[in-house]
Amino acid sequence: MRVVFGVLSLLLVVAIVGILAKKQLAGVPAPTAGLPAVEGVAAPVGTPQQQVQQYRQAVQGAMQQARPMPDDK
Repeated sequence: MRVVFGVLSLLLVVAIVGILAKKQLAGVPAPTAGLPAVEGVAAPVGTPQQQVQQYRQAVQGAMQQARPMPDDK
């Protein structure tokens, strides 16, 4: 008897999770062919090779900046 209630409870939980997941995924719009415009972010420009080079330069520039030292009091 306990096994039957355990299996039914498990099936009920799986069904509830499935319904909730279906509702969540239904609210997500389908991806578009183009890139969406995000405020404050520039769209990529140039060839992929140029984009990679720009990314590398940005990372190198960030790595060269000095970190602020904490005030030890």
